[in-house]
This record gives sequence, C-alpha cells and structure tokens, in this order.
Amino acid sequence: MTSMPDDIRSYHATLDAEAAPICARLHELIVGGLPDAEAKVWHRHPVWFFDGNPVVGYDRLKSSVRLLFWSGRAFDEPRLAPEGSFQAAEARFTSAEQIDAEDVARWLRKARELQWNYRDIRRNQGLLPLRGVPGA
Repeated sequence: MTSMPDDIRSYHATLDAEAAPICARLHELIVGGLPDAEAKVWHRHPVWFFDGNPVVGYDRLKSSVRLLFWSGRAFDEPRLAPEGSFQAAEARFTSAEQIDAEDVARWLRKARELQWNYRDIRRNQGLLPLRGVPGA
C-alpha cells in the first residue's frame, strides 16, 4: 500500500473487509494522480487539498464507498453523479474491481484544473469559481 499520513492510516484501520480494498485502491490512485496535494482526515474521512481547498476524498457509506469530487459537476463526466446542493459529484463502488483507473486518473486531472472555492465559502458568503470554471 502507498505510504499515507497517520490519520488516514487510522481511518483505514477501522474499515470493514468490503470497504478496505476499495479505499486502498482509491488511496493509491489519488496519491499517484495528485502527489503534491495535502492529504488529511477532514470531517472524519480522507480528503486531498490544494492550498486549503478540498478537491477529492472518499468515505464509507452504509452500502458502498463514495469517491467525492468537490468540484465534480464541472468535470462533465457521465460516471459522476451530482451530490448535494453545491458543485460536488460522486462515484460509488461496492468492490475494488469496479474502479476504472483511467476514469479516476482523468477525474483527478480535472480536479486539479477545475475548482470551486470551498476554502473561502463562508467569507465569500457562497461558492465562487476558483480555477478553470466559468467566472474564474
């Protein structure tokens, strides 16, 4: 397994047998695709940031593992479903075999290039474009 920060290692230690290989694979792909991003457990699950702005993370849900891209709606990717009321999009997996490494690599490239400003959402009194999206 790819090296990981202690807090993410602790998160992985709590995973059940179904979620553990999924999260291990996602971690490997994210670290490989975003080696310069800051990684930490944030709101109880692993998240990667650029300059304090969250871009991707994953978490164990009741029946799957969710891979979440905070700016994912801007990616124009049919395999990512809208999530929440902002600009996030997700993919869900019930086995590691469902993870398409090429899809994830492409999504990670887009996560670097297309970002909404979640870091300053309170100060800006809402979500504003940060990089690569209309208005940025």
